[in-house]
Amino acid sequence: MLMLLAEYLTQYESVFRVFQYLTLRGILAAGTALLISLMVGPVMIRRLKFYQMGQSVRDDGPQSHLSKAGTPTMGGALILVAIAVSCLLWGDLRNPYLWVALLVTAAFGAVGWVDDYRKVVEKNSRGLPARWKYLWQSLIGLAAALYLFLGFDTPATTELYIPFFKDFAWSMGPLFILLAYFVIVGASNAVNLTDGLDGLAILPTVLVGTALGIIAYLTGRVDFANYLHIPYIAGSGELAVFCGGIAGAGLGFLWFNTYPAQVFMGDVGALALGAAMGTVAVITRHEIVFFIMGGIFVLETVSVIVQVASFKMTGKRVFRMAPIHHHFELKGWPEPRVIVRFWIITVMLVLFGLATLKLR
Repeated sequence: MLMLLAEYLTQYESVFRVFQYLTLRGILAAGTALLISLMVGPVMIRRLKFYQMGQSVRDDGPQSHLSKAGTPTMGGALILVAIAVSCLLWGDLRNPYLWVALLVTAAFGAVGWVDDYRKVVEKNSRGLPARWKYLWQSLIGLAAALYLFLGFDTPATTELYIPFFKDFAWSMGPLFILLAYFVIVGASNAVNLTDGLDGLAILPTVLVGTALGIIAYLTGRVDFANYLHIPYIAGSGELAVFCGGIAGAGLGFLWFNTYPAQVFMGDVGALALGAAMGTVAVITRHEIVFFIMGGIFVLETVSVIVQVASFKMTGKRVFRMAPIHHHFELKGWPEPRVIVRFWIITVMLVLFGLATLKLR
């Protein structure tokens, strides 16, 4: 919105041309989202407490979590609002990729909101039944995948790229739809599984989201794309503004979500943020790099799959509790130690993922 206004004002004063620069708008989006989160956060927490939107805690988990009962949840709605406002202000609203990312994020957030509402307000411990949650996630993921497949107009946009290989690209054709679906839906559920400790999911989301913003900027520039031997996706650079919004909103939310948390994001935030990052990874054709950088999300998901499969086949559990962050808690690690060590691992994985852009 403000970009279009600046575009109009440029004819009268050249100084407004600076707002055409994508890097500046990405920074402004991050700053705007951060400011919204910090300013609105305290008000949101008070309102959630007033309406008794408190988190229920499982009694079969770590005993240290029992004290978290009643902590306001559904705070992820603040993250989504901050992202949306920052993108509408600083993004190029003529860019279809920006709208795809925003709509997918909002749609997954709506699914998460219904789940949270049923748990917190209606006191239904099941929330939204798993089959219905997965059905809606699948419909949204497939719709986004199909739209991108039909909208992409160059071979590079539906090819699978492998890190470290300069000239390898597999043209997937319609299989692109399947891959995009699994990346978007899988990422959504992976972040949701990770969101079990104070701040555990949100900082990795900020780090991975920032890195995806850098990748989006590079894939949207033909000169950088050719130099780095990565696919050039015209228009994908605008997603740097979207990722800036994720980073800023996430940091602002972390201010209140850090240990001991004053508010939890709930499914409304976790499902949406995972889908948002998955969508950016699909559009920029960096799904594998995304899985590398989001290794913590992958680890958490795999731990649940292994635990369930082992128990069904052998009657024995591999971990003391899944997802794996609870396993380390039950081994005696204090919650802050688990959180910070997972953060450190994410920093290393993000740096490694970015390094793959050059190591080809």
